[in-house]
Amino acid sequence: MKTFGPGATIGILGGGQLGRMMALAAAQLGYCAHVYAPEPRAESVAAQVSAAYTQGTYDDEAALAAFAAQVAVVTYEFENVAAAPLAAILPHAALFPPARALEVAQDRVNEKSFVETLGGRPAPWMQVDGAEDLARAVATIGAPGILKTRRDGYDGKGQWRIMTPADAAGLDLPAVPLIYEGFVEFFGEFSVILVRAQDGSVQFWDSARNEHEDGILARSTVPAPAEIAAQVPAARALAKQVAAALDYVGVLTLEFFATQDGPVFNEMAPRVHNSGHWSIEGAIASQFENHVRAILGLPLGSTELVTQGAVMDNLIGEAADAWPQLLADPANHLHLYGKAETRPGRKMGHVTRLVK
Repeated sequence: MKTFGPGATIGILGGGQLGRMMALAAAQLGYCAHVYAPEPRAESVAAQVSAAYTQGTYDDEAALAAFAAQVAVVTYEFENVAAAPLAAILPHAALFPPARALEVAQDRVNEKSFVETLGGRPAPWMQVDGAEDLARAVATIGAPGILKTRRDGYDGKGQWRIMTPADAAGLDLPAVPLIYEGFVEFFGEFSVILVRAQDGSVQFWDSARNEHEDGILARSTVPAPAEIAAQVPAARALAKQVAAALDYVGVLTLEFFATQDGPVFNEMAPRVHNSGHWSIEGAIASQFENHVRAILGLPLGSTELVTQGAVMDNLIGEAADAWPQLLADPANHLHLYGKAETRPGRKMGHVTRLVK
């Protein structure tokens, strides 16, 4: 058990909005944040609310070691940080969650294989390393399906819909490892978000029903409707197994499809998650606060709802330009991420409304 008292500095790998909200939660508890990211400080929205900033690449072991020497504990705000170079951190600072969680989550084949060993059920899938593999996968699993890059890719990026075998045959495959997944017939999507402390204790937030548009999360609603809520216990059991198997510390998210045959695992994120943003106002302790508590060895806060529920809408692209109208509604809790440039498909902020 490693406990760090107020005044200590948390190192955050990644300079985006998740790091920004994590730094704000840390400040509330009396801690400082030091952000490490490859972009210039002026381009990091996390840096805007942090005490210190280091610009460096994620594979620069010397820079990572120098950064780690200035902080008590290091965490990350997105899962595409290279795992191997993180070994340079450990002589100088604690690292939570462990690098093993990144190794599993960064590669979709590793991720699905890992979950299957724990009894989880993902969509049918096959590894694809070329055109022949893709043709074989489509013939075995069937179409429609989705071809994805094994690594990277989020919010619909790095994905191709395969509606027929002809679609697969006509696709100019990128020269990267791929995975083909069969479509899942589902009536809802939901996420399980937990926090695991250094002593192994686990707490869950209410699971949100998630609605996506163009592959990007648009709305999360808690509590989820009854037909989805009925599948949450089984999904939580799997999530708890995943966390234990990884010796996880911090907030962990697993996304699921709700189907007639029970929950189907979609993917995991070893970090705080967009579908948990409602917890800032909607739970006694938000996902960001409890992540900070966990990695610092502090007692966890309650994850219970403060009202009957909450609805969180992402502000994507130009939707954030409606901030005057959003603020005109006194029931809205508006969060803008401080991004200078508005682009289609870019998450610019979110707004939460509590259900009383």
